Amino acid sequence: MSVSAAYVTFADPDGMDDEKETALAAWAEAGITGRVVRWDDPEADWAGFDAVVVRSPWDYIDRREEFLGWARRVERVTRLLNPVAVLERNTDKTYMRDLDAPFIPTHWIGPGETPDLPVLDEYVVKPAVSAGARDTIRTRDRGKAEAHAARIAAEGRTAMVQPYLDMVEAEGETSLLYFGGRFSHAVRRSAALAAGSATDRQNSRAELRDPAADQVALAERVLGELPDLLYARVDMVRLADGTPVLIELELTEPYLFLRYAPGAAERLARALADAI
Repeated sequence: MSVSAAYVTFADPDGMDDEKETALAAWAEAGITGRVVRWDDPEADWAGFDAVVVRSPWDYIDRREEFLGWARRVERVTRLLNPVAVLERNTDKTYMRDLDAPFIPTHWIGPGETPDLPVLDEYVVKPAVSAGARDTIRTRDRGKAEAHAARIAAEGRTAMVQPYLDMVEAEGETSLLYFGGRFSHAVRRSAALAAGSATDRQNSRAELRDPAADQVALAERVLGELPDLLYARVDMVRLADGTPVLIELELTEPYLFLRYAPGAAERLARALADAI
């Protein structure tokens, strides 16, 4: 029986998503007819797909409510992967407060609140709804950190203030990828704020690595709190004492590093076929 799936993206004039063709080729090998569709395409017939796979809607940050409204409508007519309840929670990083797992120590400043930050050697300040290091700063200046947090809060957003961890540069960030609840591969990524600037969206400075047992244990502890997912990327780093902690749980539109690991695209396709 022929099945079809939408590969959901955004208007991408710069070709930022370089995983489309790799994923679609693997889908075809698994018997799934895939088609690339913009999430905001007014002509799209979402009910005509057996599954709608959210992959790279990277312009949703400025249109989050519109994006979530679209996701709710799609889920009423077909299978949405990942599901809308996951997208709603994961697109706001305050979800981290609800996880029963260690994450980077974070000071939260809610909308309208005045920041009173702890003394840290170096600060990272960012909004809870963001992607690609947008509106994120790294500074040793407490006053500058407080001012940035205050600006975010004054705009009706929640600010996150975290210590900058040297281990991010010494060891890098580790991302563990899971498809259909099964571990696929892991990569070590360059620090997004090394030298104070953001990396590109694709995190191209990465290398395949074998995760340590404690990193796998953390990832599976976090994922054990969640429903079944088509894909998940668990980003983590080690504290100075070596303890792995969560940086972020990417369940909405993560880059999956498919070309880094032999068989990764095929594993994603098999997970999609199983889900359909």
